[in-house]
Amino acid sequence: MIGPNGAGKTTVGRALEIFQKIARGTNRVGDILSPDDLPRGHESDFLRLEIEAEIDSETYLYAVAFEYPNGFRELRIAEEKLSVGGRDFFTRVLAQVKVSKGGASEESAFGIDWHMVALPIIQYRGSKDHISIFKEWLANALILRPIPQLAKGISNSETLHPDPELKNFGEWFSGLLLSAPSSYGHMDSYLKEVMLDFQAIRNKGIDRTGREIRVDFSSYEGNANFSFEELSDGEKCFLFFAMVIASNRANGPLFCYWDEPDTHLASWEIGPSIMALRQAFRDKGQLLVASHNPEVIRHFSDDNTVVLSRRSHRDPTRVRMLEEYRESGEIQGNFIDALVRGDVF
Repeated sequence: MIGPNGAGKTTVGRALEIFQKIARGTNRVGDILSPDDLPRGHESDFLRLEIEAEIDSETYLYAVAFEYPNGFRELRIAEEKLSVGGRDFFTRVLAQVKVSKGGASEESAFGIDWHMVALPIIQYRGSKDHISIFKEWLANALILRPIPQLAKGISNSETLHPDPELKNFGEWFSGLLLSAPSSYGHMDSYLKEVMLDFQAIRNKGIDRTGREIRVDFSSYEGNANFSFEELSDGEKCFLFFAMVIASNRANGPLFCYWDEPDTHLASWEIGPSIMALRQAFRDKGQLLVASHNPEVIRHFSDDNTVVLSRRSHRDPTRVRMLEEYRESGEIQGNFIDALVRGDVF
């Protein structure tokens, strides 16, 4: 996904983070959104978000609408629903929720605080729990905008749910190795490709419950050992790549959104890492990356590159596939050259 600054790439990631918070159990609206998050501040008092996903060959659609009525201090839920294959499994208008019981006309209804999201608390008792399937898929997705300086290599617990900035990287590393020990092999293979003197990565115990990530390097000049915090920002990013690759191979299919995976990598390091990432998602899962970097863009084709653009901050974002620009004749010749010249947006 490409586009100029301000076109909406970060907003896509922010919307995905909101959906994931809900799926992971956050149901108080004030913990998800504030009035300042509304489009163009308080000039708009309504926000609707929708996500459509194909899971096990079935199409899931979840929508939630927030509003900010006069006199309110926080947003409330105006509408909410989850449908699968066109059939509503639950619908909600303000405080009234209706849940399908399985039959075409069977449903139950209950009231809910209009400052609470319904999806995290609904339990479905049909033959197939589509609601839990959707929540699990979304909760397990990787929605990432890593900040290497904030990532920590020390952990006192385990998780399979990294936060967007990867502040809990140590817990994620511990959780993946605990749930899927074979994932280490996928990390090892990638890291040996991008760091030629890489020897091993260890999760060393430091007290009764804590662990610390340490990385071993070896060359003809001797051996070296560094804690995660001692690595450069770019080297930390290599470990982020390794974890995403290993997570999808071990626990996939996963959906991964990564905002600017090229950050902190040298130009010649970007290509091998992006190709390794794409290869890991080729057979299962889905990968969506946002980037300005020509080295990233050139490793995707016209039919899987989404272009976001808008004329001004007052206009809505336009979404087109890159191949549409070629078919219309708006872009001819080398796309990267046209992008650098500013001929695309």
